[in-house]
Amino acid sequence: MYTISDEIKTQQFHKLQVKKLVQKPSLEILSIALEKDALFPEHTSPRDTELVVLEGAIEFHINGTIYHLQTQQHFNFPKETAHWVVAREDSKFLIIR
Repeated sequence: MYTISDEIKTQQFHKLQVKKLVQKPSLEILSIALEKDALFPEHTSPRDTELVVLEGAIEFHINGTIYHLQTQQHFNFPKETAHWVVAREDSKFLIIR
């Protein structure tokens, strides 16, 4: 009935790693591990999205602006807006949408 998972803790830094933690009709949570200098290529989200940096530092590119995000920072962005991410150090973050 209740589950404890170490999926985020054990997720490896090897280029770009994406792991679906939750997949429901109204909620999706993705765990992203991005190795230093790796790129999460340009894409869009089907829903408004919340991003939470768990560790590391990333550059979030959207609408011609770069947002520098670090451990324990939160960022939100609208659906269907092209964006991409570059890791400035080994980083993990959650995508909640």
